[in-house]
Amino acid sequence: MMAVERKTFQLGDVVKMKKQHPCGSLTWQVVRLGADIKIKCTGCGRLVMLPRSDFERKMLRVVTEVQNDG
Repeated sequence: MMAVERKTFQLGDVVKMKKQHPCGSLTWQVVRLGADIKIKCTGCGRLVMLPRSDFERKMLRVVTEVQNDG
């Protein structure tokens, strides 16, 4: 059985999703982490909360990563 690699993302990262938001943007900023992930549309500012499993399935890649000092 092949191990599935989990997608890695952090608080503050900007991620690209599979489907376009109605405002036209494909990118979202991660605002909250936990069992649910809260993301903010970079186009219109809309906040959406998704279960972690749905978010990981719908996320394509991290566009910009937040730099942690320390």
